[in-house]
Amino acid sequence: MPARILIIEDNEANLELMSYLLGAFGHAIVAARDGHEGLEMAQRKEADLILCDIQLPKIGGMEIASRLRGDVAFDGIPLIAVTALAMVGDRETIMSAGFDGYITKPIEPESFVQQVDTFLPQAKRGRSASLARATDVSQRPAPQGRKVLVVDDRWVNLELAQSLLRGSGYQVTTASTMAEALRLAHSLMPDLILSDVCMADGNGYDFIAAVKADPRLSPIPFVFVTSTMNTEKERQKGLALGAARFLFRPIEPPELLREIADCLGDAKGT
Repeated sequence: MPARILIIEDNEANLELMSYLLGAFGHAIVAARDGHEGLEMAQRKEADLILCDIQLPKIGGMEIASRLRGDVAFDGIPLIAVTALAMVGDRETIMSAGFDGYITKPIEPESFVQQVDTFLPQAKRGRSASLARATDVSQRPAPQGRKVLVVDDRWVNLELAQSLLRGSGYQVTTASTMAEALRLAHSLMPDLILSDVCMADGNGYDFIAAVKADPRLSPIPFVFVTSTMNTEKERQKGLALGAARFLFRPIEPPELLREIADCLGDAKGT
């Protein structure tokens, strides 16, 4: 079964991105937001692997590594630095402190899980060996540059969708507001729109209504993906407004890609 991974990270966006990616491949995640909390959680020996930032509140990552490596009970637990430090000599200094590996920020979503899995025994690795394998959607033909407009007011969701879709051959454009999304939809004429429901300037229901009211835009498949409006009532509302799909987060990458490919296939056949 996949591993239990402790992430020690004080930046919420980085923590959420790493947690999402690892969780999507079946790993169980526990998190600490400062060095003191992280050290305490590590010392309870509840993790199979520890991902640790270097610059942390209260206790820094180097000190955490020093304390853990001073205890032989932790010799079998991989300790991986995840850091933006990139000066000459930083990697050597970090590794000499007791870390087993080093992953630079910003992380690459396409390869991050695979990088982490290399430090785990085969039986503890994620359900897929890499994001590339996860993007195999039943051997469908490549999307050949099909254009997808992704709309979300959260940076982490835009980053995830962009990395996943671009890695699968799609051309991706992102927008964080309804006004920006409508402008881009008219100028780009995407093959599919992937949108959250909650927005800073209105909501996804207003957005799809505007799209479906425009004769040029209305044929474009519209897919909702949301973590907040996750009831059957909301799903039926979105579908009634013309959405091809109404998906709930968390959703695994292969499933999202299959849904998108299905919508594009249906649209091509009409």
